[in-house]
Amino acid sequence: MSLSIRNQLAGTVTTVTVGEAMATVKVRLAGGQEITAAVTAEAVKELGIIPGSAVKALVKATEVALATAPVANLSIRNQLTGTVAEVTAGPAMAAVKVNVSGGGLTAAVTADAVAALGLSAGSSVVALIKSTEISLATA
Repeated sequence: MSLSIRNQLAGTVTTVTVGEAMATVKVRLAGGQEITAAVTAEAVKELGIIPGSAVKALVKATEVALATAPVANLSIRNQLTGTVAEVTAGPAMAAVKVNVSGGGLTAAVTADAVAALGLSAGSSVVALIKSTEISLATA
């Protein structure tokens, strides 16, 4: 199956915590960074997600926020450090490609945000992704 979601990060499940309706799944990316996905308990069961499972974390570009440094006191669980590879800016929106350890991400942000943060190729950034915005796919 082909997907329009550009952000597809490969990793291995390290921990699964299942609740009544939802579960949290921690995934170690190929580069060593860890992310947390919040998915339904039913999805965990149907996909057979257990520690050691190979998965892909899928994130729409519109769900990736950028900061120029780690952010403290924030409910967003996923803060992936990386370096801007490319900025393609239009008058209103921009696509910012970020190299993170274990893969690449694209963030769709406003052109104003790119200017305010001073983003350009080589800039250090932190990609922020809510755990509820990460979907998981199994092989």
